[in-house]
Parts: sequence; structure tokens; C-alpha cells
Amino acid sequence: MAAEKRIRPYIRETPVDHSFYLARAADCQAYLKLENLQHTGSFKVRGAINKLLSLEHGQREAGVIAASTGNHGLAVAYGASMLGMHGTIVLPENASPQKVNVLRRYDLDIAFFGTDCEQAETHARAEAEKSGMVYLSPYNDPHVLGGQGTIARELVHQLTSFDCIMVSVGGGGLISGIAGYLKEAGKDVEVIGCVPKNSPAMYDAIKAGQIVDSPLLPTLSDGTAGGIEAGSITFEPCRRYVDDWVLVTEDEIREAIKLIFEEHRYVIEGAAGVAVASFLKLRHRLGGKNVVVVICGGNIELARFKEAVL
Repeated sequence: MAAEKRIRPYIRETPVDHSFYLARAADCQAYLKLENLQHTGSFKVRGAINKLLSLEHGQREAGVIAASTGNHGLAVAYGASMLGMHGTIVLPENASPQKVNVLRRYDLDIAFFGTDCEQAETHARAEAEKSGMVYLSPYNDPHVLGGQGTIARELVHQLTSFDCIMVSVGGGGLISGIAGYLKEAGKDVEVIGCVPKNSPAMYDAIKAGQIVDSPLLPTLSDGTAGGIEAGSITFEPCRRYVDDWVLVTEDEIREAIKLIFEEHRYVIEGAAGVAVASFLKLRHRLGGKNVVVVICGGNIELARFKEAVL
């Protein structure tokens, strides 16, 4: 896998931790793939760096631009700084001061536009077209998917075998990369897409057979929140490779965040809580299996974490 060799010097091989609690809850063997321990605190850095390393010399010189209030922005900032590239992260004007302060640690410009992520993204795309900078999508790019798929490659070498993997889904970049690698490699692994009920864009798209407008409500799983771009390349691998889907509520996500802290002392974000909550929801059919739960990130604001665990 070309992405694996390309990004290996810049990422961590994250550990796999056996979860005694989850194993007992489902009468199975349960493992946590700890992407919360990845650089920048989430899996996103894999795809961002793979994309950055794929750019030609002229593109690198032109610089990069991305729009994100969360993990994607951090990943692009980290990757560009590591590679000595210049760029800009566009944020909505009401972005969290905490997230802005974290981004300021990196040697990239920060710009503010609009009052939500969609407006910031539209502005970033327009700036890319005007300036010649390269726009970095958080999921709608084959190099991004290839980078995320390195998680599956690591797992194949870390575990003798596993029967099922549970992955949180927003735009579909993470699960497309993981499922695509496993299925194309001929691995007999059930891939389950885990979705917050308040933001079910990919779930609704799969059910409808096409990308549709989904009603979106606030969710603790901000890393998977939002709609899907028309024509996104993630729709087809999600339709083809994902074997099952599960929806979880906000209360279930909150309980999952609390559980992982109490049982493992790991701080996980809402999107990771979605995968844990989905495991618990399906536990009665996981008996006897080796199951991997992808802990996709650990970047959660203190106030939200306190809300979940107290």
C-alpha cells in the first residue's frame, strides 16, 4: 500500500488495547484501536499528510487551504508544518477560542469567514480557485481515503484475526478507507457503520440510494456532524463495502464517553463515543467474535467532557 510507505515517517502506529469491560458485556473479544493517541489527537492526520505528500512541487509552492473547526484543520496544520508548507485554515467567526488557540501553535495563517462551517468551506474553495492554493477536503479525495485506510493495514498486522470492525461515519472518509482496504485485500471482516441519530447523512444516503439532504440536529459527535458533498467519492465505497449500519442517540454517546473514561481512563471525543455506543447497542449479536472498535479521536472540549462524565 503506497500510502502506508509514504506517511509512515510522519504518523504513529497507534496501539490496540483489549477492553475487558466490552468483552464481558458482549461475551466476545473486544479491542480498541486508539487513534485518540495519534498526532493531533485523531485519525485525520493520516489522510491529510497522505494528500500533502502527493502534491507536486508547484502545488506545494502555491500552498494549501482548508476549512475546519476541528480535527481536519488540526491535521492539515500539523502536516503542512511538518513538511514546511504554507497555508491557511478558514474558520467561522464564532469558532471556539480553545480550538483557535490550538491551531495558532502551527505555522499557518488563520482566516475567519461566516458563521458556520458551510460558509467557511465555501469561502475556502473560492479562495483556492482565486489564489491557486490547493483545497484540502476532509473526506472527498482519494489520497485522503488512502491515508485513512492505513488504519486497517496496521490492524491486520497487530491482530491475528478479527471478525468485525465498528467505525464512526460522517462524510465517510474513515470507513471508506478502512473498508476498502479490508475488502479489496479479501479479508472476511464485517464492517459496521456507526452514526449519530442527530446527524445521519451517510446513513440516509445509503437508504435512499443517493446523496440526499438530511435533517441535522446538534450532536456531541461534532467530528461526524454535517452533510455530504454532492458527488462525494465516499458514497460508493460506503454502499459497496459497509455491511451494516447502526444509529445511536445522544444519551448513548454520552454514556459511551463516560464508560471509556471510567474503564480505561481514556478521554475520547463524541465521534469515538458513537462507535463505542454502537458496540453496546449490538452487543447481543457479537458473542464469540473478535471485534475492533475504532476510537477515532480524543479531541473534546472540557465543558463537553464534563457534561458527559459528571
